[in-house]
Amino acid sequence: MVRLATVRTTFHARVIAARLGAEGIITDLRGNVDGMYPMGDVHVYVSEEDLPPAQELLLADEVESAFDDEADVDDVAAPRELWVFLVAVVVVAAVLFARSI
Repeated sequence: MVRLATVRTTFHARVIAARLGAEGIITDLRGNVDGMYPMGDVHVYVSEEDLPPAQELLLADEVESAFDDEADVDDVAAPRELWVFLVAVVVVAAVLFARSI
């Protein structure tokens, strides 16, 4: 087995393993995979003959993600909407507090 990638989180390593597994590439995760504390690097290993296709697949995914629509960012609530929501929550909390006195 040879190291394909080193990532910061177990979640990211599992995403890579799932992506490669969908293409029939078997992976081995080493490092802080199932530790008590989710800290530390996780290494993704593949067999030596699967290394070139795995690298190509991850590179293709990275390139495709660079061309994703910026519209996904617009789906997040605008700061003004967040402030309106926050003010509404504070007003409701104040009314409920005033009624309980």
